[in-house]
Amino acid sequence: MKYALELTSVSKIYKSYPLRNMKKALSELSLKIETNSIFGLLGPNGAGKSTLINMIAGLTNKSSGSISICGCDQDQYPEKSRSFVGVVPQELNLDPFLTPKEALDIQAGLFGVSKGNRKTLEILEKVGLADVKNAYARSLSGGMRRRLLIAKALVHSPSILILDEPTAGVDIELREMLWEYIFELRSMGTTIILTTHYLEEAQKVCDHIGILNKGTLVE
Repeated sequence: MKYALELTSVSKIYKSYPLRNMKKALSELSLKIETNSIFGLLGPNGAGKSTLINMIAGLTNKSSGSISICGCDQDQYPEKSRSFVGVVPQELNLDPFLTPKEALDIQAGLFGVSKGNRKTLEILEKVGLADVKNAYARSLSGGMRRRLLIAKALVHSPSILILDEPTAGVDIELREMLWEYIFELRSMGTTIILTTHYLEEAQKVCDHIGILNKGTLVE
């Protein structure tokens, strides 16, 4: 499959009262992202990046257009299309009373991964959390919590991994570990979509870059 993600004339309009105050977050966006590539999504705050990510993940309904994920039409097969995607959000949305091992097992269960097919310990080893797998999330450092978010997104072996500002505010060690693992994932066939404000980072790691501004793909 040449393209992991295809968007055709996708728009998103947020309606408010009165209707003349409608806000267009995305406007007729068409985009193709090649399979097994790292795609950088750049743009200022408010450009529509988060809206786009939420629509790909199935968290926000589009107003018009079509989205195909790994050849699967999102409208016809919403559950199947979501199974292809793993998202690492900016926010540290973790349960403080779960251990990393418990968090990954619960996440895997939500995606229907049977106990015999789970790779919990393997993933924790890859992101450097094997030594703290039984520690409460509330006791982890900020960098470790960021790693745990990445691990949670990988429990169902997604074909597409979306990283929303993954290196914002993290130290050099974590950044190097993160990119080493991302390149390893790509070598195994995973398509990576990255949003970042670090232009030098995007230039270094991305195969292709798209620039959003005011809901439009300008470059």
